[in-house]
Amino acid sequence: MDPLIEVKDLRFRYPDGTSALNGIDFRLYPGETVALLGANGSGKTTFVLHLNGILQGEGLVSVCGMQVSKETLPDIRRKVGLVFQEADEQLFMPTVLDDVTFGLLNLGVSPEEAAAQGREALARVGMEGVGGKAPYHLSAGEKRRVALAGVLVMRPEILILDEPTTYLDPPGQRNLLELLRELPQAKIVVTHSTTLALAVAQRAVFFQKGKVAGEGVTEEIIQRFQWDPRQPCHGIHGG
Repeated sequence: MDPLIEVKDLRFRYPDGTSALNGIDFRLYPGETVALLGANGSGKTTFVLHLNGILQGEGLVSVCGMQVSKETLPDIRRKVGLVFQEADEQLFMPTVLDDVTFGLLNLGVSPEEAAAQGREALARVGMEGVGGKAPYHLSAGEKRRVALAGVLVMRPEILILDEPTTYLDPPGQRNLLELLRELPQAKIVVTHSTTLALAVAQRAVFFQKGKVAGEGVTEEIIQRFQWDPRQPCHGIHGG
């Protein structure tokens, strides 16, 4: 089975000279969910931002058989749906429905069809009936679900979620777990929650100082590293 994502020897240095990724190798296969674990600053978020070309370092990054480059970015960004850690970075339109349908309208979908698909996506994340609201009137947890709806409506083949349970109350976290289990896409979940990782991910990759320190069955990786997410990893940019 060919991987959906293949990364070889990925390296990235921030403009201030900080080395954030130091030779990352990674593969994601169809249908699997992989948790990215590690302390703050270990390179997790920096890594996933390479998977749809927001950042571009040295090494090979291939998505659905396409090498990430300026020429392939439009196609790759239709394949990879990224939900940022801070939902406010994705919500910028006057209403919730405007935000969720923004990508569809840019692809030439009719306003009527886009609105129908947008309402369906909102219902799927438990946010039906809020399409006419302004995003800034929503709670942080509600914004996160709307941001997820805006990604799901594009029907990507791969979902990347950066700390998806942030700001969600316990019922919201349970609903998200159920939704992630139902979604057919291959998924990469950046998380500090061992509960989330164990619930949704068959495999875990542990980042440490910009390198993959270990990977394998999620429970075994958590036990192997005796991971305490409260311990920081100083000197490296990005989660």
